[in-house]
Amino acid sequence: MLTWLLRAFGGLLLLTAVVLAMSRAPDRPVESLVARWALPPSDFIDLHGQTVHLRDEGPREDPLPVLLVHGTSASLHTWEGWVKSLKRERRVVTFDLPAFGLTGPFAGRYANAGYDGDTYARFVLDLADHLRLGRFVIGGNSLGGEVAWRVATLAPARVHQLVLVDAAGPPFVPQNFPIGWQLARVPVLNRVLEWVLPRSVVAEGLATAYADPQRVSPELVDRYFELTLREGNRRALVQRLAHWRPGADAERIATLRVPTLVLWGRRDRLIPLSAGEHFGRVIPGSRLVVFDDLGHVPHEEDAARTVKPVRAFLGLPD
Repeated sequence: MLTWLLRAFGGLLLLTAVVLAMSRAPDRPVESLVARWALPPSDFIDLHGQTVHLRDEGPREDPLPVLLVHGTSASLHTWEGWVKSLKRERRVVTFDLPAFGLTGPFAGRYANAGYDGDTYARFVLDLADHLRLGRFVIGGNSLGGEVAWRVATLAPARVHQLVLVDAAGPPFVPQNFPIGWQLARVPVLNRVLEWVLPRSVVAEGLATAYADPQRVSPELVDRYFELTLREGNRRALVQRLAHWRPGADAERIATLRVPTLVLWGRRDRLIPLSAGEHFGRVIPGSRLVVFDDLGHVPHEEDAARTVKPVRAFLGLPD
């Protein structure tokens, strides 16, 4: 019996070693990712020592540019469908937040900063200053939505309109939390994630974020997977999730006095519709639009349909 147990244990160790070897995914230098994920009109700027990947599209004379902020583990690419629709009439700025995409971890003046909501909001205001944006429209999804409303509370005079897409803010209990994020919050295991990342974990996370997993293409998984491997991003994600406190500073939402459009996917299994209803209830004059068949990233899952109320909100023709 003891011999059998020892053989079984040895076999399990061998299998584990094989799986880890097959899933080994070391950090990739940013230079190795640029050719595929930073095609024109992508640009890189230096912001107080932080290299920022961004795209600045549309008419430069637009007096009220549109800033769009992505969510956790995403990148500026998530907004490509909306940008295609809006850039004919409006200047649209998208960028990778620090810890994600090609921007990578906080550096330069921000090197010792924490990945909390207000720090991100101040970073966005610094970026707006660098781009010489006085007043602007700001929108965001998930973490990006939280950053957007925090910007509006920190600098209300600069925010002309606010667009919240399945945004974090009110307290909530997720129905389904991506496996990768769960592992990133577990001590020791989160260090393993810095050099092992099965592509299937990324695919599972996207299937959770989308209402219809059939819309998750191999190319989409490639993008999220490869940008997660950008050097330093996984360690920064662990730090970001350690700072995450759902509902932190939620009382500030009720102080907003800016025209606000709230968009939500009813089938969001991460941040439930009740959070969207909270935004719609406590922000005076806000409008809530619900997409019954979409999930946590409705702007990415169906860009053509979800951008229509945004165009109307911005006063653009159909």
